[in-house]
Amino acid sequence: MARSPIPPPATPDSPDAHAAGLRRLNVASPGAAEEALLACCGSRRWAIRIAAHRPYPDVGSLLAAASEASYDMSHRDLTEALADESCMPQPLLGMRAPGSNAARTALRAAHAAYEARFGHVFVVCLDDCPPDEMLDTVLASIRARLSNDPDEERSTTAEELRRISQSRLTHLVASHASATT
Repeated sequence: MARSPIPPPATPDSPDAHAAGLRRLNVASPGAAEEALLACCGSRRWAIRIAAHRPYPDVGSLLAAASEASYDMSHRDLTEALADESCMPQPLLGMRAPGSNAARTALRAAHAAYEARFGHVFVVCLDDCPPDEMLDTVLASIRARLSNDPDEERSTTAEELRRISQSRLTHLVASHASATT
């Protein structure tokens, strides 16, 4: 009789690890789930909506629900989420990336011009950007988006925040998994 192989242990990035992290999110109290979700997107309505639709059968379902909730965010929800982004204790986006002092000075000026024009912090998803290209990518993105009209920029910002939230949710589920293993 053939034996079935012993499954390999779950690594933090494996589907099994994500399933364990998702289970932990699914069984968390509503308040604990909302607080964890607020770390992914600073809109309280968004976090409440995602928490209220638990349990999720798989990570794909969680991410789909998060995307839908992101697309349904009101102007006020987006403003709240962007205000939360500006409170994050981190340097300006792109400042930790390798680059010259001149590039960092240009980046600071671009961030200031963006905030003065649009009234909120600049956000862009950098998931697929190599670290050595981040400073240039952020600077080019800010400069390009400074020419947007406010409505167009709000739409672009909402999409970038949705992508960032997706990435943070994936990390949240993975970190919940590693906390249980």
